[in-house]
Amino acid sequence: MTGVRPASGAERVLRTMLFVDVVGSTERAARLGDAGWSHLLVAYRAAVRRELARSGGTEVDTAGDGFLATFDVPGRAARCAQAIVAAVEGLTIEVRAGIHTGECEVVDGKIAGIAVHIAARVASVAAPGEILTTSTVRDLVAGSGLEFEDAGPNELKGVPGTWNLFALATHRR
Repeated sequence: MTGVRPASGAERVLRTMLFVDVVGSTERAARLGDAGWSHLLVAYRAAVRRELARSGGTEVDTAGDGFLATFDVPGRAARCAQAIVAAVEGLTIEVRAGIHTGECEVVDGKIAGIAVHIAARVASVAAPGEILTTSTVRDLVAGSGLEFEDAGPNELKGVPGTWNLFALATHRR
């Protein structure tokens, strides 16, 4: 007992995480067939990656039609989410998005930790075409010109407590 804590081995960083996924993707894939869905997925991924590049986001992971990206500041994540919602309209699909800012662990170049789970759960409760954020994000972007509506308290599956979520205004092109 020397009073010195052992190093955890994982770096901790503050990041804003954006989760985006296609609403009703399984039904759409069944309706379009494998080739049609694959073609649509290519166009969707290109649109998301284009907006991430424009907004300074970093693609962290993809699974099926889901994206996880990180940003250095929440305002960029919010504006990117707005741009993605608008960009995919031309593809006749809708997405849902969730944004949270929190401290994460970096393990083998990937982010991990409860903050990542919170961001994913926020996205999972968003309605089609909706961008939900935690109060953390809303508070951090005060004065930025971004507009929010109170989405009320929410239980996030597996996350302790009640979370106040806010719907970010989307601006249609």
